[in-house]
Amino acid sequence: MSETGCRADVWLWRARFFKTRSLAAKFLDEGKVRLTRAGAETRIDKCARALKVGDQLVFAVGGKLIAVAVEGLGDRRGPPAEARGLYSTLG
Repeated sequence: MSETGCRADVWLWRARFFKTRSLAAKFLDEGKVRLTRAGAETRIDKCARALKVGDQLVFAVGGKLIAVAVEGLGDRRGPPAEARGLYSTLG
């Protein structure tokens, strides 16, 4: 992992939004995540897209709309308390 970014699928898995990394990758490849960086909004369509601290993500999982800001990239998939430290909720 680089200091400047983390793969989107890896980050979603580490933050415990998905049970497996492959589920996160499939979700991203389908273009279901919106990314806002420096005021510009785009749709993530590749799981290898790098996320950076300060990015904002909006997506729906299990019928719930999730809007989060990336606060940390993490080094591993840790316990839920550690995963919650990787993001803050928006709105």
